[in-house]
Amino acid sequence: MLRAAICSGALLLALLPHPLQADMVRVAVASNFAPTLKALAADFTAQTGHRISPASGSTGRHYAQIVNGAPYELFLAADRLRPTRLEAEGFGVPASRRTYARGRLVLWAPDLPASYSLDQALAASTGQRLAIANARLAPYGSSALAWLGSKSADVESTYRLVRGDNVAQAFQFIASGNAELGLVAHSQMLLSLEPLAGLQRLIPATDHQPIEQQLLLLRETPAARALYHYLLSARVQGRLDEFGYDQPHVESR
Repeated sequence: MLRAAICSGALLLALLPHPLQADMVRVAVASNFAPTLKALAADFTAQTGHRISPASGSTGRHYAQIVNGAPYELFLAADRLRPTRLEAEGFGVPASRRTYARGRLVLWAPDLPASYSLDQALAASTGQRLAIANARLAPYGSSALAWLGSKSADVESTYRLVRGDNVAQAFQFIASGNAELGLVAHSQMLLSLEPLAGLQRLIPATDHQPIEQQLLLLRETPAARALYHYLLSARVQGRLDEFGYDQPHVESR
């Protein structure tokens, strides 16, 4: 009788929903979105039973890793260029590329008065170290460089540019005092664990090239598909401004 009860219990457990079938989804995530993904992780697990294993880095480096066989299931890029290339090169699940957020740039200068305008901040910072992400690897870097170019005919001589591999490293350069100011992601400012002093000026979205962040489903697994739908859901999209992003205005492919 005890054996029958044990067998019945085992059968019942086998029929239970997702907690016993929960899986891990391996995500290549752009460094700007990594804190947001971390903030959403517990809610995602509560909703689906699945867990997230993130690898944070520059979009360019993630692209190279994926092409060379890195075993990610989902790619959260900081641009549309690399997901588009991967799709064209036969990587990823067909028709799964979507825009999940639009990034925003912030000028951060910890030692400048918070009341300064953008132009005042740039004028006061001539010759100082200015941190940006590497434009070859990180979309936030290319947008930052383009915006600086609209303000100065010779950016390299006006500022002592300090380039991080990604926008997270650019942020650390400023936070550690290795750069006096820099252009970083709005999401980093909002989700920082430490109080941030000084000037924090949001760059108007119309003043720099759009930072259209796209995702691509690389492998079809239940956990990856669940996270894919979760990030595009109204539940998450309605909170994007809370994390320093704009919602996609028009779905582009």
